[in-house]
Amino acid sequence: MKKHLLRRVLSLLLASSATVAALAEPPPQQKKQAPGYYRMALGDFEVIALSDGYSNQNPGLLTGADPAEIKDLLDRAFVPAAPAMATSVNAFLVHTGAGLILFDTGGGGALGPTLGQVARNLAASGYRPDQVDTVILTHLHPDHVCGLLATDGQPVFPGATVLVSRPEADYWLGDAPESAAARARAALAPYIAAGRFRTHDAAGPVLPHVEAIATPGHTPGHTSYLVESRGQRLLVWGDIVHSQATQFARPDIAISFDTDQARAIATRKKTFALAVSGKLLVAGAHLPFPGLGHVRAGEAGDAFAWVPVEFASVTAALPQ
Repeated sequence: MKKHLLRRVLSLLLASSATVAALAEPPPQQKKQAPGYYRMALGDFEVIALSDGYSNQNPGLLTGADPAEIKDLLDRAFVPAAPAMATSVNAFLVHTGAGLILFDTGGGGALGPTLGQVARNLAASGYRPDQVDTVILTHLHPDHVCGLLATDGQPVFPGATVLVSRPEADYWLGDAPESAAARARAALAPYIAAGRFRTHDAAGPVLPHVEAIATPGHTPGHTSYLVESRGQRLLVWGDIVHSQATQFARPDIAISFDTDQARAIATRKKTFALAVSGKLLVAGAHLPFPGLGHVRAGEAGDAFAWVPVEFASVTAALPQ
């Protein structure tokens, strides 16, 4: 009798415990992303994609196709167009073994709360901003250059020399009428004052293992950079593409930010062909993070396709 009573009491206790557990509050949702960096190898080099965040763009900025066709391309790629297209802003850090090179810097604190994460994500990846030796800018639009400055006006990369193509510097630091020019001048000012700013030819070697390729159109001196280590090549192409969903399928779609849309379209087609023929790894400032992958020729006409990298170990070999 006593054993039976004991078993019943234990059963009731267990049932009660299960009921209490079921009624307990679940843990809150953690509405945060992982740090925005992705690391991979390029020969003997380390390449790290750094997310600066994203900007919200109006699909109406895209030109060269009927709005209904643009909407269809966005829908097919499952890119929400309303209330705006969320567009990645990426920078890229290359550790050559001899130093750290940062390609573009993001928007810093100049373009709103959804941007300005490059320095934080660089630190999360294991490096400090003061360890960056060289900053290479593909062009001088605010979402590429304003990350040079902290919100207090101090340089984020105090030990770095900033490089930009001479045609780009001449335009934006000269008499460019765009309001963006004032932001570029302000972002570069402390580096110029410290003697840490220089220009280079539009095409040709810039640093060991880094070659400039003139890719004008988006801006007058827009420049892409080819990085090579042990036969493996990375093309840091800046703003060749702003909309992955539309401009690979239709390279003749431009964006109103382009200084010269016709030239930007011609440059995009030429750069796509270069990436395909060379089987180049590509780093794109506005491709979905991490913005690393390859370009594949499409099945008809001028169409191309974007093939993003697969998550892999840092030492994984690139496809040949």
